[in-house]
Amino acid sequence: MSEAQSNPEETRPVSAQSADFTGEIPAASEVAIEDIVPVDANMWRAHRWQEYFERLRNEDPVHFNETELEGRFWSLTRYEHIKKVDSDWQNFSSAHGIVLGPQIDTELQEGELDIQTFIAQDPPVHDVQRKTVTGVVAPSNLVNMEPLIRERTCKVLDSLPEGETFDWVDTVSIELTTLMLATLFDFPIEDRRKLTFWSDITFAIPEPGGIIETEEQRREEFIGCLTYFSKLWEDRLKNPGNDLISMLAHGEDTKDLSPMNYLGNLLLLIVGGNDTTRNSMSGSVYALNKFPEQYDKLTANPDLVPKMVAELIRWQTPLAYMRRTANFDCEIGDKQIKQGDQILMWYASGNRDSSVFENADEFDIERPNARQHLSFGFGIHRCMGNRLAELQLRILWEEILVRFEKIELMDEPERTYSSFVNGYTYMPVRVTRKQK
Repeated sequence: MSEAQSNPEETRPVSAQSADFTGEIPAASEVAIEDIVPVDANMWRAHRWQEYFERLRNEDPVHFNETELEGRFWSLTRYEHIKKVDSDWQNFSSAHGIVLGPQIDTELQEGELDIQTFIAQDPPVHDVQRKTVTGVVAPSNLVNMEPLIRERTCKVLDSLPEGETFDWVDTVSIELTTLMLATLFDFPIEDRRKLTFWSDITFAIPEPGGIIETEEQRREEFIGCLTYFSKLWEDRLKNPGNDLISMLAHGEDTKDLSPMNYLGNLLLLIVGGNDTTRNSMSGSVYALNKFPEQYDKLTANPDLVPKMVAELIRWQTPLAYMRRTANFDCEIGDKQIKQGDQILMWYASGNRDSSVFENADEFDIERPNARQHLSFGFGIHRCMGNRLAELQLRILWEEILVRFEKIELMDEPERTYSSFVNGYTYMPVRVTRKQK
């Protein structure tokens, strides 16, 4: 194990070293293959990642980097390698963290936040903690939630201004997903934007003028999050409901969680319920504007909405990668992986693998194998809220199509400064309503 790995509190995202970036990203063809660093957040914010990953898939699909801060890490860029590792928890562990950089795992000691989540665990701990909360997204519960999701979606869409430019990310995507999160937690509606903030800071890279500027600020905000949710925990001990906090507070395997473990699972559920769906909602508008023939096809045949949703989740890939750690020396794609090496499974790249998805960079709402995408993961860590995310996206577009002739992208969106969250921070649009 490298020195950086044995001292996780000293690590920072590789891309944070480029905080003074001026906006120039060279063409992938101009960069030596060994110098490509896929976790450079500047490349993702500039939306230039596709050409770099195409080159890696073709020339170096199991790609090695080593830095002083992060130690050794491998990037898997082809579908077959990603699926193999993601399905094999015995050989490739989640227990050492799911992202490259500051890890959300361990205990609050000497001013450092060390937080545990069940996604960053292996069986049996992972299985029993996950089972405690999966009931909230059980099929029967989704059926019960659909009328509320539709009612809120209609209300937000009906309130949109016509003939003027507004931010789709904040007005629609964040609002709808945060309302849903508040429902899942039975969280005070008036404070719902706290959930958005806590989600955003979880994997944010500190930068001047950013959502957080220092690691100390992140720690302080996490303490505030824990304080808030601890009060809700105490309330649900006395007044249990059918919400995630009640499930954690009364679950046999979670009722005695340490404060940091509780916080870790909360952050996991907040990010899982917020970032993925909200960035898919924004990504759907972007994709259908970039491929207007698909927009026309959808408006002509609204029955294609479920297929469009699956293709959108493939094409957007809201979480770009997940990390595993090799439990043993092994070989992937003729490369020798050492025990303790970090392995990044680049879902975003695997979803653009032309050996699996024909014309993979194209957005095709009738793609026959769109549901084979990697975005929800495989095996024991497959996203537990995948059906809820699909439901929210399906309802959104069903209601859009009965209201609007067009949602027009007015300018290129601004994107998240992250190589983990493949998302949007601002998207100017204008809507045209259908004539009654």
